[in-house]
Amino acid sequence: MYKIKLVLLIMVLALFNSCQTTQKEEHSTDLNLVPYPTKVYEQKGEFQLAATTTIVAKEELSKSVATLLQDLLQTSTGFEIAIVDKGNSNSISLETVKGMEDEAYTLSVKSDKVVIKASSASGLFYGVQTFRQLLPAEIESKTTVQQDWKVACVEIEDEPRYSYRGMHLDVARHFFPVDFVKKYIDMLALHKMNRFHWHLTEDQGWRIEIKKYPKLQEIAAYRDETLIGHYSDQPHKFDGQRYGGYYTQEEIKEVVAYAQARFITIIPEIEMPGHSLAVLAAYPELACTDGPFKVATKWGIFEEVFCPKEETFEFLENVLLEVFELFPSEYIHIGGDESPKAAWKASQFCQDLIAKENLKDEHGLQSYFITRMEKFINSKGRKIIGWDEILEGGLAPNATVMSWRGTEGGIAAARQGHDVIMTPNSHCYLDHYQSSSADEPLAIGGFLPLEKVYSYEPTPTDSLTEEQQKHILGAQGNVWTEYMKTSAHVEYMAFPRALALAEVNWSPKSARNYENFLKRLSNHFKRLDIMDVNYAKHIFDVSGKLGRNDKDALIVELKTLSPKGEVRYTINGETPTMEAPIYENAVELGEGNEVQAVVFEDGKPISNVLAIPFKKHKAVIRTIKVATAPHPSYCEGGSDALVNGVLGSNNKFGDGQWLGWEGEDIEAILDLGAFTEIKEITLRFFNSPGQWIYLPKGIRIEFSEDNENFVPITEFRDITATKEKVLDVTLGLATSVQYIKVIVENFGTIPEGAQGAGYEAWLFLDEIIVE
Repeated sequence: MYKIKLVLLIMVLALFNSCQTTQKEEHSTDLNLVPYPTKVYEQKGEFQLAATTTIVAKEELSKSVATLLQDLLQTSTGFEIAIVDKGNSNSISLETVKGMEDEAYTLSVKSDKVVIKASSASGLFYGVQTFRQLLPAEIESKTTVQQDWKVACVEIEDEPRYSYRGMHLDVARHFFPVDFVKKYIDMLALHKMNRFHWHLTEDQGWRIEIKKYPKLQEIAAYRDETLIGHYSDQPHKFDGQRYGGYYTQEEIKEVVAYAQARFITIIPEIEMPGHSLAVLAAYPELACTDGPFKVATKWGIFEEVFCPKEETFEFLENVLLEVFELFPSEYIHIGGDESPKAAWKASQFCQDLIAKENLKDEHGLQSYFITRMEKFINSKGRKIIGWDEILEGGLAPNATVMSWRGTEGGIAAARQGHDVIMTPNSHCYLDHYQSSSADEPLAIGGFLPLEKVYSYEPTPTDSLTEEQQKHILGAQGNVWTEYMKTSAHVEYMAFPRALALAEVNWSPKSARNYENFLKRLSNHFKRLDIMDVNYAKHIFDVSGKLGRNDKDALIVELKTLSPKGEVRYTINGETPTMEAPIYENAVELGEGNEVQAVVFEDGKPISNVLAIPFKKHKAVIRTIKVATAPHPSYCEGGSDALVNGVLGSNNKFGDGQWLGWEGEDIEAILDLGAFTEIKEITLRFFNSPGQWIYLPKGIRIEFSEDNENFVPITEFRDITATKEKVLDVTLGLATSVQYIKVIVENFGTIPEGAQGAGYEAWLFLDEIIVE
């Protein structure tokens, strides 16, 4: 009897040990999953996908997800995997249970079976996406692959942090085919995003078929030509080629159904009252002026907007009736951004309407316009989303705000009890430059590296109460395509930054770790390669910064986030080869050195060339304090970037070196460390009025011996306009000094007739050079 009990005990212990979790933290990041789940418990053993594997889907709720999984597995493995009501000893079971959050799921991978449980079909779908990522990357192949299809045993409990996890795509500036839109949706679905904001109308083109108004397809969908190069390049040049296109209603139905099958809601955007020049080219009677109008051929903001008269509201309501039929989304995006008021100010009709409706001004008229459209949209069982300008003049009663000009609009809306989607241009605009490399393709501007996207925190806990924080639905990445002519370029700009945002939206804040994310992302790239995604590979690049050692000598420190690469460098301006030294410790620099560095892996370069031509001057790596911090979109390196010895690009302000202030003056105090003889101070300013970047009104220099009492030394206000993108202003100041205060006066409000009229000008400063 004793022996029998002993045998039974051994069997129980063996069974217990076969499924016992290893001692890992809940947020272990050993698995290559993006975004990372809420809780992960790795186990011993493996599940073997084989020709005998079946998919168990008993309930109707699970069968559509089962079909998607079947298609994925059969295409790459070649196995004839059946969907059955009852599993065998090698099965993937999709089970519905009660009591779980809508998009939550659990995933259990054991050696004999896989079980995914959820209360909803979307939860099952997300469990399948996690299982998909646990499989070898070759599962993404469109042809049969010979592969050992093993999955490590694991227990996962997962749910999203935010309900709104979005990506945007502008197809109005440049038009993209249906097949690419589906591919884009596939990428969102794989990474558990659930909203696709489809920007369909703009000044440069109308992209949706509206049967009641055929001129939208005939006229508004095409422009005569397109701007070549950047908007800031003067004089403007054009390609002379007619450009355009639109989606038929049948194509839109096809895309909507495709997205729905992947649990992605498409939110269409129909712009109003601004960004409407293409419509006015087709239907000029909807304007406040006589025109003539034509579809825009360059980028920017145009003064021609919808006139708030009955014909306009009738037109927009009829358009939206067809939009409602195509898009089942609860939300309809109505734009509301960047709508100049000049035409309304000059219109007697508008002025009479302002008086009739007892409105304060043209901003009140915009609120009237948006509120009226909201009432119509609400009457059809839908809700509106608008960019944060819809706050101006008073927010429509039931509107959801998409906060893009920073987070202030979102905070204001949440305090008023409105739902908010955070998409600040400082962290979520994926049309900005993502690398300082000279090889980067043309972009609108800005500088948004991958790490900054990953660092974003959508809920401003320090500005909102706990109750107000509930109105933050999530975040969205925006892809504006002025400078993206091809699908490959869109992919390059969107990925992998969109994947960083996917993890921000899904994973618990406490679980996020950038270095772990990079490790997982590096392995995840193989999956994207098989999916033929033209993602940016900047995580393999090398970064560098100047510093000072204990001898007060300038040094350069190099770093790569590549998990396998080695950095080789030169300090003579030559491109490193395999014969160049391997970087191990900080390198001391002499006069005139230009550092270059490349990451090598297996004897081959895998990164862009980092080139740091630095300017050695007396303020390099000295202490500097700035009274007003630069704008979050242009603050890479912080105030130290003003004295880091590295000069910004002469062609683009989105290289990580230029710091930008919107509508604010600059006041900086520089400590040279000791009394130092100087001869002159040079300030480098960026100049691009077409991008709202203006030279300063004036500069003032003050000196101090004690950092408290400053004496004005010189003031310079004769800063004349120039077509050069970079202006160096040099002030001769032969003296000996320790503390220098530099005050730079912002240009102020952009004048009428210029791009951005009425908005505050930007002021960009690169380096304060002391010699």
